[in-house]
Parts: sequence; structure tokens; C-alpha cells
Amino acid sequence: MKTTEKYGKKTDIALSLWVKLARAYYTCAKLSTDNIKTFGLTRPQFCVIECLGHQGEITLTLLSSKLLVTGGNITLVVDNLEKEGLVERIRSKEDRRTINVKLTSKGEGVFKNIFKKHADFITKNVQALTEKEQVQLGKLLKKLGTSLKS
Repeated sequence: MKTTEKYGKKTDIALSLWVKLARAYYTCAKLSTDNIKTFGLTRPQFCVIECLGHQGEITLTLLSSKLLVTGGNITLVVDNLEKEGLVERIRSKEDRRTINVKLTSKGEGVFKNIFKKHADFITKNVQALTEKEQVQLGKLLKKLGTSLKS
């Protein structure tokens, strides 16, 4: 008897899905992280640059929320990117307690230089699925993720 054949059909299916989802995620994440390292960035640094490159200036709190990391973690990543001259902090004029962050011109250059390359890398990695299957999987994963938040 296989491990996944002893907890009842519903549980066996859920466990099998979980294992496949976890393995696919970790494999994709490792490949993505390895590609990001070729740009001389850590994954969190890339994520900040990517987010700011698409969103523009946002608060540290919103940035932290979008990247699903703690405030302390985002502060450290932004500190390091600021030392490299890639981002800058700006105090909000409306509320001085609020700190916004945005890419510098150097940071915008880095974003424009690396994001398309990384996007092409990701596109190549998901080619095992047709475009229709990619859309379908995306919808299913969103449905699953959204249901877990409620």
C-alpha cells in the first residue's frame, strides 16, 4: 500500500496535490533564485526592485505586505539597496511617520536591464505547459490562495 492510499480518498488526493505543489514551487524557486544571483542580487533585493519598478513609489508598509515579509526584513533589504544607490527613502509630506521608497535613476536602470531577462527565463521554464494551461493553472492557484486567506 502506498503512503497516499491509506488516509481515505479525499485526504489522499489532497496530500498528493500538496506534495506536487511543494516540489514544483521549490524547483521553480531554486531556478529563479539561481538566475537572480547572476544579476548580483539576492532574491529579496530583486523582489524589491521588481515591485518598485512596476508600482513606482510606495510605502515601506505596503512594500512589506506585497512581498509577504516582515517590516524588519524589508527595512534591512531596503537599507542594503539604499547603500548601493538603487533605492531612496522619502518621508511622506502628509504624514511624517510614513516612509515611502522608490527606485533611484540607477535603480530604474537596473530594473530595465534585468527584469526582461528574468521574465524571459521564467517564460522558458514554464514551457512544459501550453499558454492555455498556464492561464488555467494560474486561476486555480489564485482560487486556492484566496480561499486560504479567508
